[in-house]
Parts: sequence; C-alpha cells; structure tokens
Amino acid sequence: MAKILLVEDDSEFAEAVQRWLEHEHHTVESVADGTDAHERLNIYKYDVLILDWELPGMSGVDICKKYRATGGTAPILILTGKSAVSEKETGLDAGADDYLTKPFHMKEMAARVRALLRRTGRFNETTLKVRNIVLEPGLYNVTRDGVELRLLPKEFALLEFFMRHPGEVFSAEALLDRVWISEADITPDAVVTCIKRLRKKVDLESEPSIIRTIHGVGYKLQP
Repeated sequence: MAKILLVEDDSEFAEAVQRWLEHEHHTVESVADGTDAHERLNIYKYDVLILDWELPGMSGVDICKKYRATGGTAPILILTGKSAVSEKETGLDAGADDYLTKPFHMKEMAARVRALLRRTGRFNETTLKVRNIVLEPGLYNVTRDGVELRLLPKEFALLEFFMRHPGEVFSAEALLDRVWISEADITPDAVVTCIKRLRKKVDLESEPSIIRTIHGVGYKLQP
C-alpha cells in the first residue's frame, strides 16, 4: 500500500486511474490544479507522485522542478500526450523518474508505479514477516500462525505501514498523514481506534502487543 498523489485535470480519466490504483489497495488523492498540488506537497508526504504535463495553475514539469528543488524525494511519473523525445527529455531533466505517453493501458501504468515503489527500497518485499504475523501485500492477505486474519482495509494498510517501518515510532498525527487521506475530516482519535481494533485481531493474550504504545510520543511495531 502506498500513498499516491494524482494530479490530472481530466476528471473522467483521473477517476479511472484512481479506481485502478485503489483496486491495488493504494491510498490515492486526486487533484486537478497544479497550484493546489504544489501546496499539498509543501504540507503532506506521498510515496509516489503522478503528474499530468498540462495542468491549470502550474504544469506538471514545473511542479516536478519545484518539488525536487525543495528536497522532495518521492518518485515521479509524468503523464502526457507529448511523444517527442525532446519532450520526454524535458520531463526527465526536471526530475521525473518515468514517463508515460497517453493513451496507455492501466495495467502498464500500475506496473510503472510498482517499479517506482520498488526503487525506494521500502516496497521491495513481496512478503512481510514480524513474529508470527505474515503479510502479503500483493495478495492482500495476512496470517497469524498460518491462520488468515480478517482485517478491514484501513487496518490492513496500518499494519503494512508498521511492518515496513519496524521499530520506528510514529505519532498518531504522523500515522494519519501517511495512511489516511490528507485533509480528510478525521482526527488522531481515528488512529487510536484503528490501533485498538488491530491489536484485538493480531495480538495473542499471552504475549505483549505487537504494536507498542510509547506514552506521550506515539506507537511503534515491536519486532
């Protein structure tokens, strides 16, 4: 599961891309204006950016340049109808990691996104294991001692995030930023509630919780 910012002003096309990526269990935020996207990138963190070239407010290439100039490191996929080599060169020189010319098949787009995620190093594992918990992101499956656990989508996403960052401490606000939709009408209490539900499903009564509370700081997955 990755948190993806999609910037595309064609609403019908953006909806199709978002549906496809959400089907692969990603959290997708879609905006239609380049300036809005630039402002979001100054506040929120994303795992992948998908930018259309032609946008109102600010072009995808300009967003890319400004994002890289401020130290942004998330991989970037540029979408465009431009097919000339010189145009591709412009996009890549601006800091994009990959380039996809419209029209394209959604399967190819999804494969490009997976490839970009693997480059970050945190999404290489096809199977995640901590204690007796095994999580398979591609199969959307999690087991404890070989028995499948029934997790709600947000519980699965939160567990996957913790398993990809074992031992790291995250505040409720940080988890809200990385796992939930930005600017959603929810509070850190939603994180606390989700963690409580998750603990009931993955923990054993005879053992300490796999998700440890660091009082006054946040939560971490205890390997």
